[in-house]
Parts: sequence; C-alpha cells; structure tokens
Amino acid sequence: MTTTAPSRPSLTQRLRGLSGEVVKFGIVGLIGVVVNFGVSNAVLHLTGWAPVRCSVIGTAVAIAANYLGYRYWVYRDSDAASRRREITLFLIFSGIGMLIENGTVWFTTYTLGLHGPLAYNVSKAIGTGIGTLFRFFSYRTWVFKAIPELAEPEDVQLPRPQDGAGQASRTGSVPAERMPAREKVEYAK
Repeated sequence: MTTTAPSRPSLTQRLRGLSGEVVKFGIVGLIGVVVNFGVSNAVLHLTGWAPVRCSVIGTAVAIAANYLGYRYWVYRDSDAASRRREITLFLIFSGIGMLIENGTVWFTTYTLGLHGPLAYNVSKAIGTGIGTLFRFFSYRTWVFKAIPELAEPEDVQLPRPQDGAGQASRTGSVPAERMPAREKVEYAK
C-alpha cells in the first residue's frame, strides 16, 4: 500500500487556527483573572494577611479553574493519552507562572515599599500579563500537545487488485468486500 505524507497546512491556515486558540485561551484566561483578582482581593480585605499570601491563594484557585477550561474547552482535542504527565506539566508551568505573577507583588510590596489596593492590583496585573504569556507558550508547546494528524483518506492509494493469475485487473477497481472500512476523522482547526 502506498501512502503519501500528509501535507502541512498553509501559513494562513495555521495562523487562523492559532488565532482561534488565542481567543479561547484569552476567554479562559479572562475568567481566571476575574477569579484570581476576586479571590485574592477578598482574602486580602477580609483577613488582613500579607499581600503575597493572598495573591498566591487567588492564583491557586484560578489555576484550578483554568485547568478545567483549558482541558475541556481550549485543548479538548489534544492528546490525552497520558493525563498524569499533562497534569504534572500543567502544575509545573502554572507554578512558574505563579512565581512570575507573585514575584511582581512581592517586588512592589517589599522592595518598592508600595502598599495599598492600587499598588497591589497594578503589580498583580503586570505579573498576570507576563505570567500569561509564559503560560500560553508553555501550555501549547509542552502540556496540551496536539494529536498528530493522520493521512486523509484521499491521500491513500490502494493497490490495484490482482486477478487469479497475479495480474492487475483492467478496471483497477477494488471489489466492495475487499475495500477497507474507512472512518472519517475530523479535527478541530
């Protein structure tokens, strides 16, 4: 059986797919930001704990919410063969993102000596932005890997059937009982 290698999507198709992924990632991320800021500000104002501790709590809750959005919506078509590996990498990269995000809160609070809700939220917003860029590229590169694309059915060339003497038949058609069953596989682009 001769097969041809699947052709790579054009740059336009890849950018179109990436833009859809960025939009979905942004929607889940925006929900995560609302959860993050809501929880961290609520904990900060209700408990009076240290700003970095409150920020870490908000970030941890947002990471849990984001995982659900990424796994079951943005990257639902990614290879889920090894869920343990996926969750481990997600937590590692989320932890690095958390350090980036809360590092800016720490720097603003303890190095610059800026206290108050405005300084807290501005530093958290800057850290969240930088952490989000890091998370986007690490999640799509290492955590939620795409399922490798298979050759499309029209790319597969079936061998010509042989007649009883080992000769190829004149028509080149394949009898129905010898045709392989094909199932159309659809991929989200």
